Amino acid sequence: MLTNPFFMSRSVFISVVVFLFFSCKTADTSIFKNNTIAAAHPLASLAGKKMYEQGGNAFDAAVAAGFTLAVVEPSMSGIGGRLQAIFHKVSGDIGGVDASTQVPINYKPSEDKFSTGYQTIGIPGVVAGLLKLHEEHGILSLQKVMEPAIHYAENGFEILEGEARRQQIAKEVFEQFEGTKKHFLNAEGESFQKGDWVIQKTLASTLKAITLKGKAGFYEGEVAQKMVNDIQSNGGLLTLKDLKNYNALDAEVLEGSFQGFTVKALNLPSYGAITIQILQILDQLPPARTEEDWAIDLGEVTKLAYTYRKYQKNRDSLKQMLSYQKALKWAKQIEENQLNLVAESYKQMPGSWTVSIGHTTHLATADEQGNVVSLTQTIGPNMGSKVASAELGFLYAVTLGGYLGEYKPGDRSNSHITPTLFLDGDQVTLAIGAAGGSRIVTAVTQVAQRYFVQKHNLNQALLLPRIYPFQDSLWIEDHQGVKDLNADLSPTSYPVKMIDQKARFGRVHAIAYDSINKSWIGAADPDWEGTVENYSSK
Repeated sequence: MLTNPFFMSRSVFISVVVFLFFSCKTADTSIFKNNTIAAAHPLASLAGKKMYEQGGNAFDAAVAAGFTLAVVEPSMSGIGGRLQAIFHKVSGDIGGVDASTQVPINYKPSEDKFSTGYQTIGIPGVVAGLLKLHEEHGILSLQKVMEPAIHYAENGFEILEGEARRQQIAKEVFEQFEGTKKHFLNAEGESFQKGDWVIQKTLASTLKAITLKGKAGFYEGEVAQKMVNDIQSNGGLLTLKDLKNYNALDAEVLEGSFQGFTVKALNLPSYGAITIQILQILDQLPPARTEEDWAIDLGEVTKLAYTYRKYQKNRDSLKQMLSYQKALKWAKQIEENQLNLVAESYKQMPGSWTVSIGHTTHLATADEQGNVVSLTQTIGPNMGSKVASAELGFLYAVTLGGYLGEYKPGDRSNSHITPTLFLDGDQVTLAIGAAGGSRIVTAVTQVAQRYFVQKHNLNQALLLPRIYPFQDSLWIEDHQGVKDLNADLSPTSYPVKMIDQKARFGRVHAIAYDSINKSWIGAADPDWEGTVENYSSK
């Protein structure tokens, strides 16, 4: 008997329905309404958005933006620098990447101090860090992810006012190094001006080598040889072995508690322990009744936590810093004015703790599936070592010379970098980080306080004034735009210093979760030139 092709048995029908149901779920696994990126330069944000448009995830967007920032914002970061990142995956897994610069194996500590030049150059980490994020968690090809950075290097981009100004500040030092003059001064030997079209063909070639060969395209072969030849011929220490043996590592993720949320941050080389310590002490102080009380509380808590910066390597000290019970004792001491802190000597602090121009760049990404990345990279200080190899086109970070502290061969350089996640159960509620040297930790903790405790929306939390305790004074952000919002502290009752300077107190880029609309909300620091980009595949 022939079977009518227009009819199916009940079991076959059910099988088809089940197949179609799971096929639809596979085709659209998104649980959030949008993909978002917040980054420190408009072209970096657009690079991340382009990855979303091509079906990429938050990791692809973060890596594309990181490489793009290395091209368009070289004063703050670059492929010659260091990186720290923390991430949350749709699976619920939380991890981190340590790609800090590393001290060459032939380094010998010296009493001579340097903040610029070939003697400060260690092993770069940014390339290894970005590639680790992409290889382990991205879904697009490396060629697609690096295309925006290569495009802007090869075809040019319009330099923004802030970047032009930072390069102008370093011009006098640039003139000491042939490679830097070649790549960061124009044909007349002058600094680039706002609106100039900047083309970096040499850097484009270096990026293409990475695209073709991955990690080996930078840490081995022709690029590595050019690095070593230039650095060694000018008194530096880097070797081919140093480069080949360098790896980005899985970072140690630390945990704390704040306002009922779980806080995740990174251990050294990141200063995540200090971030958690500050938040947990704040969590147990009485709510500040006024802006003045808030400023004083933040100042006292930060002064206490910053005395622990030099003890983070000690596991017993680290345990104390992360203890919520210990935080309660510290909170009571602050409340009762019984801290009795011994002020640290300004002269004994590493240069990175006191520098006025806060280097570094931060970005955050989140996608429709629930992947989230908070990533900070830097070449610190402004324009790093001021050295660029003529045949490669990028600046190297400062690692040696005492600027970041004293290290031995094989050590990785520590910094105030602190990419941070806040979670409600398994759901990320805030991904945040900042630029700004020693003000990075204070920027992150203060914005978190504004957002979670004072209940400001994310953009307002970034706008409101910040404070920073330094020496015997409480510095208060007081530039045009925040003057009317400021604490009105009397210098006779509390030593204060009003700072009329934009971006001095850190630049924050963050993404928050809107649980009502099931969407991501990004925010870019109003003191900087960054932007937020959104994309929805629906």
